[in-house]
Amino acid sequence: MKYEITLNGHTYEIEVELSSPMGMAEFAAYQPAPPVAETAPAPTAPSVAPAAPVTVENGEVIDAPMPGTILKVNVNVGDTIKAGDVLAILEAMKMENEIMAPRDGKVTQVAVSKGTTVDTGAVLLVLA
Repeated sequence: MKYEITLNGHTYEIEVELSSPMGMAEFAAYQPAPPVAETAPAPTAPSVAPAAPVTVENGEVIDAPMPGTILKVNVNVGDTIKAGDVLAILEAMKMENEIMAPRDGKVTQVAVSKGTTVDTGAVLLVLA
């Protein structure tokens, strides 16, 4: 069967050939053409340093509940905090998660800063 198709002002003549349907074995063995390599380099994301290992001598460790990036740290070493205070904001999967103080106490160590990438269980803060 022959058809004439007009696309963007240009007329094309195409021929369609009827054949038997592709079986499952043929479908599974079909390999699409390899993708064409782009000539322009892909943009790279700015590199952010991961959290450094932290040594905790004593106190209660506040750790990351999930992997993500620290957007904000609301406390400094020596600050007195109350239960429920927001200590830091952790972005994970495009959502801002508040890391809250589990109890009253004093911040003895801050292990992260804005922009730090953390994994699940990474030490964020230490409370006395």
